[in-house]
Amino acid sequence: MVELAPDVGDPRTAETNALHASLATMVNRDDFPCLGARSVFRRDNAVVQVYDELGTDEATSALLTDLAAFADEVDVEAGFASFVAIFRRPRLHNEQHFEDLLWAQLRMLHGADEQAWNPDVSADPTDDHFAFSVGGTAYFVVGLHPVASRDARRTVSPTLVFNLHAQFEALRASGRFERMRDLIRQRDEQLQGSVNPMVSDHGIYSEARQYSGRAVGDDWVAPFEEES
Repeated sequence: MVELAPDVGDPRTAETNALHASLATMVNRDDFPCLGARSVFRRDNAVVQVYDELGTDEATSALLTDLAAFADEVDVEAGFASFVAIFRRPRLHNEQHFEDLLWAQLRMLHGADEQAWNPDVSADPTDDHFAFSVGGTAYFVVGLHPVASRDARRTVSPTLVFNLHAQFEALRASGRFERMRDLIRQRDEQLQGSVNPMVSDHGIYSEARQYSGRAVGDDWVAPFEEES
């Protein structure tokens, strides 16, 4: 499912292919902690698209179309699959800058979305059962970028990974969720020297706190408001 542009000598095509390859190399490293992401790439179950700039109208329109196609085509029963959006720009100043852009992009997607929020998750980012919804599909969003403080979140370009929430529910139903979760946290500690302080299970704390990868305090509130 990984979609690479043909190499026809176009500098932008070469850049796109380089961004794809860099992400695949990172995920396939032996010490990369997220076993789910490794499985997605090894099974060729990642749809990877490259856009010009994060947090723009152009990116929003393209993302809506591409996410709808992904949701229509993906087979949840076939194992983990992810939609990966890589952005060529902007150049980020710090983690706060990326967090602001991530939530701006999610607000723009929601504002342009004509589908109702997925009824299986909350639209309130302060709710413990919050998950982002677009096109009627619920996602756990993972932000990656060049200035991330966590090694597992550091990529060469701003990136948003949309993971189907239904996959996590299927993993819980199979009884395999806790073991995978614990292994990922152990591997993250081995890589970084500490477990990511933001990680928590869905239904205990709002997953919105995990999206950008920046460590936030207990009083942090996601800059996202549902539009009625």
